[in-house]
Amino acid sequence: MKLISTPINDLFVIEPTVFQDNRGFFYESYNAQKLKDHNIDYHFIQDNHSKSSYGVLRGLHYQNNPYAQTKLVRVTQGKVLDVAVDIRKGSPTYLQHFSIELSAENKLQLLIPKGFAHGFVVLSETCEFLYKCDNYYNKSSEGGIAYNDASLNIDWKIPKADIILSEKDAINPTVENANFNFSY
Repeated sequence: MKLISTPINDLFVIEPTVFQDNRGFFYESYNAQKLKDHNIDYHFIQDNHSKSSYGVLRGLHYQNNPYAQTKLVRVTQGKVLDVAVDIRKGSPTYLQHFSIELSAENKLQLLIPKGFAHGFVVLSETCEFLYKCDNYYNKSSEGGIAYNDASLNIDWKIPKADIILSEKDAINPTVENANFNFSY
């Protein structure tokens, strides 16, 4: 496993070691000890799995403290553009975002700590997206930020006309009007 730093503190790309031959492939998708060896120690307690079609954009989501979640995300079928926005007040990268293509083919994962808004858009015909969380879902603490907030300037890599949102995500506020309680 290779841990790759991003331009945003505490946000990491994980590249697993893949063993591949004519039968297929094998890799460890999660190994707590190997992450501990890199001074990353989370206790994941909930796994989520979604299936979406091309153009579905889920996000930008977060859960406020004390129910905030660290997420380890990956794709097992298809591909997405995955985006994390630093919403930790006082962070040197406050309101900056990082995006990466995650796919079944590249097997990359993104480790997103508490204090980030997260979203993804499906770039393939369909996609299966998995994520581990270190806290349970708590509806009363959930929040969102508009995917198209001009101040974030996120390029979602697909035409705006192709984007499909849930009713909830269609009314997410701008950063300026969002309610989050994270500090760096």
